[in-house]
Amino acid sequence: MRKSLMRNVLMRKSLIRQAPSRGAVLAAFLAVLPCGLAQADAERLEADLRERFAAAGEFSIGEVSDSLLGGETRAEDLSLVDVDGSRLDVARYVVEGDYEDPEAIVMEGLRLERTGRDAGVLTADRLRLDGPGGPLPWHEGRLGDAAFEADALSAEGLRLALESGLITSADGKKTLSPQVSTSGWLTAQRLEAEGLTATGVGRLEMSGIEGHAERLEDLGAGDLTLASLSLEGLSHPPGDPEAATLDRFELNDMSIVADHLVADLARLSVDGDMHDGEGRARLEALELDLARMIELAPAEERTRLRLASNVLTGGSGQLRLDAEFDGRWEALGQKSLLSGDGTITAADAFRWAFDSELPVRLPEGVEPAAYLAEMTDLSGVTLLGGRIETTLGDLGLFGRVPAVMAASRGVSEAEFLDQARTQARGFGTMLGPEFGQLLDGLVDMMAGRASEVTVALTLPPESDADVLAADPLGLPSKLSMAVETR
Repeated sequence: MRKSLMRNVLMRKSLIRQAPSRGAVLAAFLAVLPCGLAQADAERLEADLRERFAAAGEFSIGEVSDSLLGGETRAEDLSLVDVDGSRLDVARYVVEGDYEDPEAIVMEGLRLERTGRDAGVLTADRLRLDGPGGPLPWHEGRLGDAAFEADALSAEGLRLALESGLITSADGKKTLSPQVSTSGWLTAQRLEAEGLTATGVGRLEMSGIEGHAERLEDLGAGDLTLASLSLEGLSHPPGDPEAATLDRFELNDMSIVADHLVADLARLSVDGDMHDGEGRARLEALELDLARMIELAPAEERTRLRLASNVLTGGSGQLRLDAEFDGRWEALGQKSLLSGDGTITAADAFRWAFDSELPVRLPEGVEPAAYLAEMTDLSGVTLLGGRIETTLGDLGLFGRVPAVMAASRGVSEAEFLDQARTQARGFGTMLGPEFGQLLDGLVDMMAGRASEVTVALTLPPESDADVLAADPLGLPSKLSMAVETR
């Protein structure tokens, strides 16, 4: 009896040890289920990447895997060599969240090398796309022509190295060298963007920018630092990125030291979106180090440059410029009213201001808001009269001209002023009395008899802007011009 009871107890203990608990069963089920889904997502990512880049060139991929609970899918060591020789390498490609509709895509160790006209290398330590709309945020087509599409983008450790490469002729039969061989690099600590599509960017900000360039066409070799840059509303027609438009642009704390330019700029902002009827531009504290630029100039040019610097700066060699421009438009039935004002101030030198109000008739069939938002000049516009008033004021520049010019010509200041007034009257005889009054007013400022000259123009009631621009010497006969010296 006792032995039978002992046997029953031992059998029950054995069954307890062998029977799985509910928790163990559930844990096993949860472990098996995501492993199967993970394996499926990893295989899909590899298949999608190979399909996307199969026609673009030679593609290879390393290990593809997924997290244990299916939260992300990863591909390691991606490499694509395009048919044109361009190369893309990505150390790690991660799809976060649901594979079909991921929360984000992260690329680490990205390196894109381009050949030809746009030869260069772009690298990024880390790039993140939020709301990419799918596991591959590119359109079909060649990699070099593809653009990311996502709700937002952030990038760290960006570096772009450029080197002018050989250019293929339009017929594809010849290889040409660039007219100017330019090379350099540009880095940014961080980049953030929103609203990325194949035809534009809603907003973009970059910070911590530094760069260096060699053999730039107008500047030579130089270094650049820029605290921040931002833009909004960058867009272009499909397939035509060169026809881009931009709503707003701003940069802060820029410094350039180059062979032909040494400058610092506190701020530049441009609001070019005229859909709301207004646009503006601001240039704050552009400081040109003319003395340093003269030192960097060829020896044979320094005397002439030093003369101009002395006139502009009074011998300090430092010139500061500030500028602001405001433009407005208003639809008035069959016509539109364009108006604007602006000021350019060169500290201790001059101030130039203008104010305008121009009723115009736009080309038939155009939408005024869209047309004026993209308009860069008055081509195709019919002027319906209007007025333009501009004022040039002396802040020291004109008072310095007689002494500097007299010394350079070896005459007295009085003789120089007499010669200048005689020349002004001569031009007045050739171009009209109004031009004579304008030039005579400038001489008065040099002589200390006036501090500013204002010119007021009244335009003809029906005229083509293109015709007026094509014949500037004929303007006096077509415009009403009044000159006032104060």
